Amino acid sequence: MYKILIVEDDKNIMTGLVDNLELEGYKTIIARDGKEALRQAREKAPDLIILDIMLPRLNGFEVCKELKLQGVTAPIIILSARAQEADKVLGLELGADDYITKPFSPRELVVRVKAVLRRMENTFKPDDIYEFGNVKIDFKKYMIYKGQEEIKLTVAEHKILRLLVATRGEPVSRHTVLAQIWTSEDVTTRTVDTHIWNLREKIEKDPSNPVFIITVHRVGYKLV
Repeated sequence: MYKILIVEDDKNIMTGLVDNLELEGYKTIIARDGKEALRQAREKAPDLIILDIMLPRLNGFEVCKELKLQGVTAPIIILSARAQEADKVLGLELGADDYITKPFSPRELVVRVKAVLRRMENTFKPDDIYEFGNVKIDFKKYMIYKGQEEIKLTVAEHKILRLLVATRGEPVSRHTVLAQIWTSEDVTTRTVDTHIWNLREKIEKDPSNPVFIITVHRVGYKLV
């Protein structure tokens, strides 16, 4: 079940969005201002974010920019009464995946949500063979091939590596990794760091000076 974060300060619009998306089988998370949106995105790791532009505290453009800086990888659909081309271009340049102008029909929104999620699913298939440098990853077999060496991946390492490959070049926050890989509340970001180190030992020539899985200061990690 996909989790969708809805960021909207209009109570009536929020209710309509929640009702229609839950009717389609999605789980919804709500936020009514920009600051709450950032917190919910960080803590709940939604699969998709529906983001209004005119918000209290931080507007939607500022939220969109900050989400990308924090390494949140969920696709974003912007909602706005502003139909000017410049606003649409700005939203897309800041990392949004779609831009819907108000007023819109519930059916149109659901169709656009499904389209964005479908594109996300098609971006990366778990049984793909993936290569970088002298490293080849076989996700179907849970194996890394480094030169002539064969190295087995654990389930958690496999999931983390899939996430990093799917978002290659973009920073992924520790909280995003944590929320997408583990369900137990007892697991902390220190566990993420430990697994990243283990992956570096399997992939990097020198884990202390990584060239593939690098640390992004105050954010998390990215695959380069």
